Amino acid sequence: MGVKTMLPSYELGFYALTVTCAVVYSGSGIFEASRDSVNRKAFRDGIKPGWHYFGRKMDVADFEWVMWFTSFRNVIIFALSGHVLFGKICSMTLPQHRAVVYMLYGVLAVLGSMGLVYLMIILSHCLILYSVALAKQKWLCYVTGLCCLASFKVEPFSSWQSGFVTGAFDLQDVLFYGGSGFTIMRCMSFALENSERKEGIYSIFDLLKYNFYLPFFFFGPVMTFDQFHAQVSTRELQRKDDEMRNIRVHALLHVGAIIAVDIFFHFFYILTLPSDLKFVNRLSDWSLAGLAYSNLVYDWVKAAVMFGVINTIARLDHLDPPQPPKCITMLYVFAETHFDRGINDWLCKYVYDHIGENHDNVMKELMATIATFAVTTLWLGPCEIVYIWSFFNCFGLNFELWVQKFFQQEPFAKLEAKMSAAMSRRIRAVFGAANFWAIVLYNILALNSLEFALLVTKRLLLTGFPISTLSIWFITYCGVQLIKERERILAIEEEKCDKTKAE
Repeated sequence: MGVKTMLPSYELGFYALTVTCAVVYSGSGIFEASRDSVNRKAFRDGIKPGWHYFGRKMDVADFEWVMWFTSFRNVIIFALSGHVLFGKICSMTLPQHRAVVYMLYGVLAVLGSMGLVYLMIILSHCLILYSVALAKQKWLCYVTGLCCLASFKVEPFSSWQSGFVTGAFDLQDVLFYGGSGFTIMRCMSFALENSERKEGIYSIFDLLKYNFYLPFFFFGPVMTFDQFHAQVSTRELQRKDDEMRNIRVHALLHVGAIIAVDIFFHFFYILTLPSDLKFVNRLSDWSLAGLAYSNLVYDWVKAAVMFGVINTIARLDHLDPPQPPKCITMLYVFAETHFDRGINDWLCKYVYDHIGENHDNVMKELMATIATFAVTTLWLGPCEIVYIWSFFNCFGLNFELWVQKFFQQEPFAKLEAKMSAAMSRRIRAVFGAANFWAIVLYNILALNSLEFALLVTKRLLLTGFPISTLSIWFITYCGVQLIKERERILAIEEEKCDKTKAE
């Protein structure tokens, strides 16, 4: 049935009221648990002094978030401000050479922050993959690229290369592996796009301009070479209507999100609580479910802030970077679950869509997902928890297609055809609610720990059955209906825009 199926307004109002009450009730349980646990010995490393005038301590268990706003804050502001300044001057005076200026500034920034040896390691990998790209053989590009990626992700090769970088500071490992991993993904994109090019080859300077664009270098997102090359080569730099206004609005939203997270961490210790399983086991089923869900929402906010800030800089440079990830609250389909849309676009273009084609054939879909998650596992760094995460998410993606194919058979297809569109939407939302919690449970494996994921699963499916299981399923069903309603409104607006453009 189509996404434009409408439900009665009173029914949607009931769903919204139910979800709101459930969120408030669950949140109150997490707040009380945070307040009661603030002085526990097990939480000393994760909770530090915060707002003394409110008598609140702050959850600092997330290394990345703390890093951005303490040791890395001044570096970010200084480096990106310089990039924006030089980029603006170049765009106004020599727009045809702005990619060269971006490259030179990026090389100097990497040299100044990580040293000459690290720069030489990066350049050597770029040279290897450029040499392979000259052969215009896709299989060779894949093999070489994955081997180079493995050299940064698999021991003892990763330690061997990092050992060449002398000196030590708080961010050395983060910048080393971040810049190295994204460099390989960009070089593979360059090599694969060069293989597709029918006439001639791209130059080594095209690769260097692409790789050393500073906003993307250390933390991404990955923008495929064809898109970057086309956009950065444009000489006529013109802003769209209200583009600067939208950039300012998005920048303010990111500042607001940072402040909101800082406030949230003073009252809800969602990252530290899962570290003490004995204490967490005392929480109610509702609070435990809310805690698991909150961890996913926070990780999305973190990714949205990081990529949002970087994307704002890229838009000032007249680029159209990959969009921030779709909010986890709006997801009930495995195919749309990703926290880095740049990597997701890369995987879809070069692996998933290349093998799976239209994603309608069960065997091709299985091969495509296995290959995609194999590359993802290598990208994340092979280890036990990553293997488990990859297996379950790969299974979830395929299981969606299996269920879809199963219900397209008789008599289910004929039975759905006899239903009203609204009833079909309700039935599909029931399955969507189950899928939503599968996404949550599969992904807290990577965000927290295997033990915490097992505890949540046991409480929601076994010890909490049937009251907690069915009630949380119903609340999630209400949430999925609200998501479907938003999708319906967006589909109608998109159709109106298409008609307007056609006229």
